Amino acid sequence: MAARVSPAGDPQDPEFWGRREAPSLDDIEALAAKALKALPEPFRSLAAEVECRVAEFPDDAVLEEMGIESPFDLLGLFEGIGMTDNGATAFTGQMPNRVWLYRRPILDYWAEHTDTLDAIVTHVLVHEIGHHFGLSDEEMYAIDDERD
Repeated sequence: MAARVSPAGDPQDPEFWGRREAPSLDDIEALAAKALKALPEPFRSLAAEVECRVAEFPDDAVLEEMGIESPFDLLGLFEGIGMTDNGATAFTGQMPNRVWLYRRPILDYWAEHTDTLDAIVTHVLVHEIGHHFGLSDEEMYAIDDERD
């Protein structure tokens, strides 16, 4: 990942924003790697085998399978077999468990909300890793509601 220098200046000045680039796939990947390293034990160790990938958008097959019309409506995806569903892959020929983060939908969400990009990437990543641990969307939304 090439280092990019952020322009110094006042965010109220239009020139400040005019010189900025949108975060790249590598930038999102770096934020995800930071979030993975920050997971508390034992979750970090239990998620160590989960691959994290970043793509611009989910592919058409994923959108069709999930019944999603707009590619901007999916920020991340867990792909694999969760631990509670016998997620061992060593002898089955099953592909490794994988979390996908989708850059453009994440950036679109970021542009429309007050959360930091770091917080959004972390939230999406943790949500998708929750599926690795066997949690449903409803269970994770309930956890979020309790935390808020």
